[in-house]
Amino acid sequence: MIETVPTFPRIEATVAADATGTVAINGVMQSLSGADEQSVRAEILTLVTATANDMGRPVRLNTRDQLGEQQLAVYPDGHVEALSDLDSSAALVTATPTADQPASVRKPGLNPAQRSENVAQRSEDPAARLTLNDFLQSRPAALVGPATMGWQGTVRRLTGGLVSVAPGEPELTHRSAIDRVQQSLRGPRTVVVINPKGGAHKTTATLLLAATFGTYRGGYTLAWDNNETRGTLGWRAQPARHSNTAVDLLRDLERFNDLRSARVGDLDNYVRAQGSTQFDVLASDEDAAASSTIDGQAFNELHTTLSRFYRVIVIDTGNNMRASNWEAALDAADQLVIVSTIREDTAASAAWLVDGLYEKGHEQKVRNAVTVLASPSKVADPQLNRRLHGHFASLTRTVLDVPHDPALVDGGTLSYDALAPATREAWLQVTAAVADGL
Repeated sequence: MIETVPTFPRIEATVAADATGTVAINGVMQSLSGADEQSVRAEILTLVTATANDMGRPVRLNTRDQLGEQQLAVYPDGHVEALSDLDSSAALVTATPTADQPASVRKPGLNPAQRSENVAQRSEDPAARLTLNDFLQSRPAALVGPATMGWQGTVRRLTGGLVSVAPGEPELTHRSAIDRVQQSLRGPRTVVVINPKGGAHKTTATLLLAATFGTYRGGYTLAWDNNETRGTLGWRAQPARHSNTAVDLLRDLERFNDLRSARVGDLDNYVRAQGSTQFDVLASDEDAAASSTIDGQAFNELHTTLSRFYRVIVIDTGNNMRASNWEAALDAADQLVIVSTIREDTAASAAWLVDGLYEKGHEQKVRNAVTVLASPSKVADPQLNRRLHGHFASLTRTVLDVPHDPALVDGGTLSYDALAPATREAWLQVTAAVADGL
């Protein structure tokens, strides 16, 4: 039946990442909006189903969204079938690049050809014998599950799974990023977010990296404000029933150094749990009248203890590169994240920072670093963005962009759920790149 679905009436629909859309029937366009992309797609299908009812036959729907273009057949009873594969080269939204595309979406491990070749090489050696590890490595790669995103996911849901459309490249990229974030680590790992200029997006980056790690790894993640006096990480986090900070934890640290009695639950009186994002926040000193500071020795003592309780520690740093606690965090870093907004002054500060790290012998850490460029407005300066990509791509492992998001503008308490889907996806790709270096 689907081969005979006529092209009249001409029906075209678009769905944008901001949960708006359009549907045009023979050139007559109607604008739509909804709570999310899925609700916009449902409204489009309601309108197109009504047209199919009027025609007394299935109609052809040409769809376009940020995943690409696809043709669907919509029947008078609401049944939907795919008429074409997704063409991801015709995506509606070409946002600023958020990540390098992975070379393959296959699950980590040897591909079948490599496995067969390795086993064959072993068999040619009369002294070699196949082991359990050889047998386990010969397993086929994990199957790719059906689509859950975009029109492909909509078709699958509306048909109750009877039409199981393969996921498009953007969804495969999304799944690959989750796999990378969830990969096993060789012990506790420390990520340090740096730029000596204030307002460079460091605190936001720290919170969003920790939120993404916590969300996809299931906890045991800490965001730590390593300002020597006062930072704003605690203010941006969800509050706790207490106001304790790193200074209070340092004062009571000895009770956590007895491995026989130390319990992770006892840390709750010092850190601030962040709900469904499954990470904790350790704030810097918030007492305006206090004179205490966190120095390099204090940082090392805290870091040694906290590494016993957390798998991933994301550290927000201050603006003083010469402070002993800043240098101690740099020494402890398994992965540096260099953050800059797409502005001349903030980018110059990041470039100056990299020069200093090279001069101090930290070349290897810089080469493995991830650079994050945050758009300060809805439309960033494209020429400056290209300059920054060119400069930092020659110095660090990868350079990624994250979009402007109105939910982050006021500088208040961060709500991960309030972020636009494109923002969460961009930070997932950044977190995956960070995880690659751990």
